[in-house]
Amino acid sequence: MIIKQMAPSDPGSVKRWNEFIFACPDATFFHRAEWQEIIHKVFRHPTFFLYAEKGGEIVGVLPLAHVNSRLFGNSLISLPFAVYAGVASSDREAIAGLEAEAQQLAVKLGVDHLEFRNIAPKHADWPTQDLYVTFRKEIQPDVEANMLAIPRKQRAMVRKGIKNCLKSQVDRSSDRFFALFADNVHRHGTPALPKRYFDTLLEVFGDDCEILTITSSEGKLLSSVLSFYFRDEVLPYYAGDDEAARDLAANDFKYWELMRRSCERGLRIFDYGRSKVGTGPYAFKKNWGFEPQPLHYEYCLYKRDSIPQNNPNNAKYKLFIEAWRRMPIGLANWLGPHIVRNLG
Repeated sequence: MIIKQMAPSDPGSVKRWNEFIFACPDATFFHRAEWQEIIHKVFRHPTFFLYAEKGGEIVGVLPLAHVNSRLFGNSLISLPFAVYAGVASSDREAIAGLEAEAQQLAVKLGVDHLEFRNIAPKHADWPTQDLYVTFRKEIQPDVEANMLAIPRKQRAMVRKGIKNCLKSQVDRSSDRFFALFADNVHRHGTPALPKRYFDTLLEVFGDDCEILTITSSEGKLLSSVLSFYFRDEVLPYYAGDDEAARDLAANDFKYWELMRRSCERGLRIFDYGRSKVGTGPYAFKKNWGFEPQPLHYEYCLYKRDSIPQNNPNNAKYKLFIEAWRRMPIGLANWLGPHIVRNLG
């Protein structure tokens, strides 16, 4: 077995990589080869997409990116801007080889830590971040069965959105989505990802990346979600809501519309994505009848004594968050991408 690095400029390498991950049960949307182009093109981070080859066949992959920031530290991550993307393989030798190669690369780059964003635990003796959970649930083959599977109180909110005659539409550009997303994160005091990022996602992933936008019956923009599609799964990943969305139940209607459309497409899994334990989004997803599944982010620490906490729950960012909320949104949208590129 040998470990190699994928060449993003080689269409053959990209094709072989994606053929493997679409067939590998442990792989996710975030293992797709296209992330190498996106992370390098939009965020300018060096990438190292490693794969294990045995007998001329790929038997495991590990996408990595090097994020070096004065504010947030020097790290090698699998994978920034992804919720899960550790080693994808069912071959023990390949897993060990890829992890060993990543550790050697981390030392060579002089990073503070190496981070694997795993769904399942791999190393009981490694430091592990237990801040995040994910929510995944099967989509029933019948639309009405999915409606009835939603707990009663949450189902009432969905029906409220339907009674309000809200409308859903698939957008071909990120314009309306970004207006809602940027305003939403600004209200929460966090920097917005650049619009160029969302444009690139739509361009690179094509039909596997889609924006669903909700408006009132009069056409007022209320809510929007950008979702990824992988095999038989739908992953609502980025979202934004107008302040008027709450009273009209537009957010609830949005996710129901996505679930309904996914059911009609014959998809099998609704991946509600990552949330921090004890937050509003965590409670919202539980109210839909989804059960939290712990994520196991495992670390190799080199130049630090503890796992980094680069998230809004960290008390040291409290003043920054308050100041960001008061910043004019135009300035926040200009400055935000320079900060958020290093958070991943």
